[in-house]
Amino acid sequence: MTHASPEVTAPDLQRPLRLLGLAAFASMAAMRWCDSLLPLLAAEFGASTGQAAQTVSAFALAYGLMQFVVGPLGDRRGKLRVVSLAAVVCMLGALASAAAPSLAWLTLARAATGGAAAAVVPLTFAWIGDRVPIEQRQAVLARMLGATITGMIAGQWLAGVFADRVGWRAGFVVLAAGFGVAALALRWNLARGLVDAPAASLLSPLRQMAAVLALPPARWLFMVVAAEGAFAFSAMTFVPSHLQQRFGLSASMAGAVLAAYGVGGLLYSRGAPWLLRRLGMASMARVGSVMVALAWLGLAAVPDWRWAPPLCAVAGLGFYMLHNSMQNLATQVAPEARGTAVSMFACSLFIGQSAGVALASWGVDHRDASLPLWLSPWGLLVVGFVFAAGLKSSAPAEQATR
Repeated sequence: MTHASPEVTAPDLQRPLRLLGLAAFASMAAMRWCDSLLPLLAAEFGASTGQAAQTVSAFALAYGLMQFVVGPLGDRRGKLRVVSLAAVVCMLGALASAAAPSLAWLTLARAATGGAAAAVVPLTFAWIGDRVPIEQRQAVLARMLGATITGMIAGQWLAGVFADRVGWRAGFVVLAAGFGVAALALRWNLARGLVDAPAASLLSPLRQMAAVLALPPARWLFMVVAAEGAFAFSAMTFVPSHLQQRFGLSASMAGAVLAAYGVGGLLYSRGAPWLLRRLGMASMARVGSVMVALAWLGLAAVPDWRWAPPLCAVAGLGFYMLHNSMQNLATQVAPEARGTAVSMFACSLFIGQSAGVALASWGVDHRDASLPLWLSPWGLLVVGFVFAAGLKSSAPAEQATR
């Protein structure tokens, strides 16, 4: 069993880790909140399912683009302070979503929420990278994934539950309340002296980004994770729509089925130290890509929806085996500008997600919601094996930048 370092168990780190986990939970719930609502939103606003999916791609695109701002800002002004302010803006964005009179309004509100949520998880992971030694870091990142994955589960399932019982607008109000609690907790603890020293870097944001991009391992990692985002999320976004179209499930039931994806991620977060010891990072990435590819192909082909929960769980386990290995590498490629590097990593992931969902939306509108499940697995296989093959050439990155 991998033990946490003294830095992780110290009381002055346990408290911010819990608070950052709360904010990360809310941000990931917001990210996946519309997945199970797409058919309902399409019906309410007189749009197609693909057009309603703009609420997903707008969130992802804003999330990705804002990394150019939040990473350098966190490095210069303090990561915890930036996260607390971002939670306030997310609360306002969720309230604007609840009041949306049109699909365009809802899409803009989702973009605003995504732009603010961009600060939360990347700066949390960068904050961990600042304080946790590299040999301990992937296990700690995996534990923090528990909060993010639980948030994804909540978003995918609770949005459908609220939609079926009290209306989808009420769900956004509850989401706003969650952000409000996270913001108040962080601000209150910062006011009471919670340490959040800014990084020492005096480079301008553009120079910080240029310095990170000058590193070949960083450029390679950003391209690989963009491809991962395009293929992984183009499939996952349309799983609830596929289940509703093919098997006639309700929004809440389809969301509950997709929540099994998050359960698979939670299994990874608990078993990460064991998997790392048994497989190593490269093999774990390869095995993970095979698992998620087979799961999505299986979901597209099965004749009974009862196969869907275990297949979604396998897909979630496989995805996080691949993705958490990339996250760990992202905290190493530029230690002198870690917040900037992790934010650029997230930027690449979510720009890839936005492009993938947009392309998949066109296919869904012209065929059906199963098309991404048939096509994306092949791309994920390539991504997993390319990443594993490139790990050796990227390994010296941290030593080279120290």
